[in-house]
Amino acid sequence: MSRWSDLGHDLQTGAKSVDIIDRRKTWFLVSAVLVLISILGLGVRQLDMGVEFDGGSVFEVKTSDTSVGDVRDIVEGAGVEEPKVQKLGSDRYRIETTSKSTEEARPVQDALSKELGLPLEEITTQVVGPSWGDDVTSKALRSLLIFLALLTVYLAMAFAPKMAAGAMVALLHDLVITIGIYALVGFTVSPATVIGLLTILGYSLYDTVVVFDKVRENTADLTKTNKMTYSQAANLAVNQTLVRSINTTVIALLPVGGLLFVGAGLLGAGTLKDLALVLFVGMAVGAYSSIFLATPAVVALKEREPEMKALTKRVASREAALRKSGGKSATEGGAGGGAGGGVALAAPPEQDLADEDLNEDGTPRTPGERVQPKRGPSREQRQKKRP
Repeated sequence: MSRWSDLGHDLQTGAKSVDIIDRRKTWFLVSAVLVLISILGLGVRQLDMGVEFDGGSVFEVKTSDTSVGDVRDIVEGAGVEEPKVQKLGSDRYRIETTSKSTEEARPVQDALSKELGLPLEEITTQVVGPSWGDDVTSKALRSLLIFLALLTVYLAMAFAPKMAAGAMVALLHDLVITIGIYALVGFTVSPATVIGLLTILGYSLYDTVVVFDKVRENTADLTKTNKMTYSQAANLAVNQTLVRSINTTVIALLPVGGLLFVGAGLLGAGTLKDLALVLFVGMAVGAYSSIFLATPAVVALKEREPEMKALTKRVASREAALRKSGGKSATEGGAGGGAGGGVALAAPPEQDLADEDLNEDGTPRTPGERVQPKRGPSREQRQKKRP
């Protein structure tokens, strides 16, 4: 068995533990910094919307004897300011400009035909109106809001309202960071970008729901055992799914990375970079948020409940009594962590105490102390009670 498999097994059983939940303030700070950078990027650079959203004219030519810079110089020489030129494959170029009428587009067609040696009929021209883009954008936003509302209701019913809130926080976190990085890189927003955003929504939620399901399993009847706090049980759940989440993310990022760095970077397939970038960033951020943001956010909300505060006190009292009596507490059963939620391993089975060995408050009785069964009345007492 490999070391990675051994680590996964140790995290699953609780033999080893990564202290994630108890360090949630650190993860919250990291997420806040990333979100702030993304918002600043959106404010400074803004999104470069494609013609499908802002409207404009699109010219496509097929030639293998030129470059993106040469095509841009030709279009600018025809009087067009800041054209967007994109290479499609090995011999096709796409030029986006502001919306132009047939008469305004003719100088651009003539310049491309003359400089590239192409007949006019081989230069494809298309005009996209801004009203069409506005209609698509409004419908996409409306659909997204409806989707998020229905998703919140489902998660609240399937798990708990606080888990639904944690999932929504992680989802918005992923969207803001992905869009912010997209703006900082300067890629043009296209329909492929929107498709990628919708894809990462599903990916992020899938990973989060898997972790939440394990949290729900570990916290069932938690207040009846007095062995672990909610933080410890949630930390165990995160550790049990940690290796799985890493494996799933790496496997998913490998082909997407191939699209981004090989397809778009080396091969020049420009149509792939819009989709590949948003998928690559979104999947990586989604894996991070499902482990380091969603579940810690749920724990932060749950531990404010009076019932969980009382459970934490009972667990602390039980562990103190176990240490005093020479036994191992729940936080000493695994690697690292404290009563605040670092470790999610209960006392070893051989040291678990039966109900008759516990006091009414859940603490163990003093070793060696015998609990005598209650005796009935003596013979003399029974005779006195007789009429």
